[in-house]
Amino acid sequence: MSENVRFVRLGIGEGLVPYQEAWEEQQRLHALRMADQIPDTVLLLEHPPVFTAGKRTKPEDLPLDDTPVVQVNRGGEGTWHGPGQLVGYPIVKLPEPMDVVAYVRRLEQALILACTDLGVATTRVEGRSGVWILGQELPGAEVDPAQVVDIGKLTLRMGLPLGIDPRLAGPEYAPSNAGQRGDDRKLAAIGVRVARGVTMHGFALNCNPDMTWFDRIIPCGIRDAGVGSLATELGRDVPVAEVVPVVEKRLAEVLAALPEPAAHR
Repeated sequence: MSENVRFVRLGIGEGLVPYQEAWEEQQRLHALRMADQIPDTVLLLEHPPVFTAGKRTKPEDLPLDDTPVVQVNRGGEGTWHGPGQLVGYPIVKLPEPMDVVAYVRRLEQALILACTDLGVATTRVEGRSGVWILGQELPGAEVDPAQVVDIGKLTLRMGLPLGIDPRLAGPEYAPSNAGQRGDDRKLAAIGVRVARGVTMHGFALNCNPDMTWFDRIIPCGIRDAGVGSLATELGRDVPVAEVVPVVEKRLAEVLAALPEPAAHR
């Protein structure tokens, strides 16, 4: 991958970017990146409040009132975007052979490093994408076998095991929570789409949002975990503007480490 990753701050603080406007810009840049007319580009922004539903979203996980929901063509399930949350849309050409899971793990790694820079220790959780803060260990707790599903080398506490990639396990992943600790908290969500070798959608990192928005949905369809933010973990206000340069630095490092993709044909 070219080391010349371009970052575009489309809307941070004032000038929130409506979801549809950002989606149209993603599509425009995606076409240009496919044709090698622009370098790898990362849009960074904040949205006005909006709920989005990925391909695997269950109706019962969405708001029960008349709150609007935007259907999107990314992976993953339902989530919320809004002020106080840094949203990143990398438009990146992946090398061949294409490995989408490896790309997601790179996004996770960049965000984990950025959170560390900001003073919050985070990790991955086995079988679940995103960036997590582990719940407190419960003294004397034992793993509940009824909450464990075995998938090859992967053990996770989830619903149906369909679509789980066994590579989402390993020494860099904390074991899934099967009753041995309190609720984990998701600090950053990741949902991507790859079309003709170029990525779309991306990540959402909670900096200092109004966390009550998440009470209206089951975030990412996960019922046995919570949602966290940098502000709640650090006990102080953490504006998105403070987080942006840290995330840019770590994303640039991680994305530059990918091999150079083949030229467009």
